[in-house]
Amino acid sequence: MASVIEKTIRKAVAPAIMTVAGINRRRLDDADANPFLHGVHTPIKSELTLTDLTASGAIPTELDGRYVRIGPNPFGEAGNGHHWFIGDGMVHGIRLKDGKAEWYRNRYIKSRELEGKGGPAAAPGPRRGFSDTVNTNVLGMGDKIMALVEAGSYPVELDGNLESVAYSNFGGGLAGSFTAHPHQCPDTGEHHAICYQGDEADRIRHVVLDKQGTVLRETVIPVAHGPSIHDCALTRNYAIILDLPVTFSMKALLAGHKFPYRWNREHQARVGLIPRTGSADDVIWCNVDPCYVFHVGNSFEDGTGRVIMDVCAYETIFDGDMPGPYGRPLGLERWTIDPAAGSVERVTLDETAQEFPRPDERYFTKPYRYLWSDGISGEADFFGSMPIYRHDLETGERIAHYFGEGSMPGEFVFVPRSASAPEGDGWVMGYVVNRNAGTTSLEILDAVSLEPVASVHIPHIIPPGFHGNWIAASHD
Repeated sequence: MASVIEKTIRKAVAPAIMTVAGINRRRLDDADANPFLHGVHTPIKSELTLTDLTASGAIPTELDGRYVRIGPNPFGEAGNGHHWFIGDGMVHGIRLKDGKAEWYRNRYIKSRELEGKGGPAAAPGPRRGFSDTVNTNVLGMGDKIMALVEAGSYPVELDGNLESVAYSNFGGGLAGSFTAHPHQCPDTGEHHAICYQGDEADRIRHVVLDKQGTVLRETVIPVAHGPSIHDCALTRNYAIILDLPVTFSMKALLAGHKFPYRWNREHQARVGLIPRTGSADDVIWCNVDPCYVFHVGNSFEDGTGRVIMDVCAYETIFDGDMPGPYGRPLGLERWTIDPAAGSVERVTLDETAQEFPRPDERYFTKPYRYLWSDGISGEADFFGSMPIYRHDLETGERIAHYFGEGSMPGEFVFVPRSASAPEGDGWVMGYVVNRNAGTTSLEILDAVSLEPVASVHIPHIIPPGFHGNWIAASHD
């Protein structure tokens, strides 16, 4: 049955990929026409606490914690020039315990910008840069829940009820901006990050923190043009830098665009391998054909010292003025980076348009078998009735799960059944918007089969956002 479904999916998705080209050149400066302010992206007006949630199926009793996802939720009038990436941050979480859903909460990240627009009072703590908006990722770091953004504000610590506690520069150790995507080594507990900021076009920083979030060191690395580096990767010996041709655009900034990064044909695309304890002089740079990568699935080293990295790639992205991440997706690729030859070989694993690749993160930096991702569409709001996928990288099998007409999944994250469970033994979960019903559900699926396990029902649309994670009860 799966093979028949897969053939149908591939035929259906191909036209969606092609429609992106038309969207890619469409300028939508008018707030009334901006798809990221209307429809499923309509901002939620209030902070809610719901304790009478209903569920179908059987919520696994092993799940004791909260699923939390963050995204933009503009407060008040967003105005012309709004870009999806820059709205006020809002977290949405569901607390699971003893086979029940105890609550749903949505809370703004309490920034000074938000307070200045008439929103809730700002959280205390140090600030940096021109903006203290935080809206891109939320995860557990040590014993804290941290909300993150790249190229701008310090992170924000949240409490167990998702209230903003304080802005944090990790005890004074963080010299500049942080990233939305630090990666933790499962063996050492260290977090590695590649950080950039628009006012420092000639440098980026490799930041290393210990398991509890104390900065151990920062290494400045020279670059050109101010590249936008959304994600990084990690192996046993290296942190991986994605220096790709989306760079800071002064022209876009002066024209009033709130997200001033554009495709730059003059920028050499390259991948950098910096030894985990290395200096800028130790970086091994390897040129790659022009493309862009938002997200890395996993990365590791093979027996010959080459670096293997699985990514969702785009032929181009941000090629012109647009309110969201439009480009031509190339699907799931495997990059083989040879530090001895200084080369990058790219092989397509699955040409279907997809995003948000996530592994069993206990296997990050290690050879692995399973990867989960979301199908993406060519619709103007970036979301459609697409499936989520489970890739078996040993056999090449891909299976898909659709949630029904009008249902749009966001990023799904893997949660193991226990700390010692085999790879893939557990569940994947994420929010799914039902556009037709005007509702959302937290869907919990068996990770390997993608068979439904349980659904927690939310009586309103949670606007599509960016990244979320399962945060265990130890963070209470």
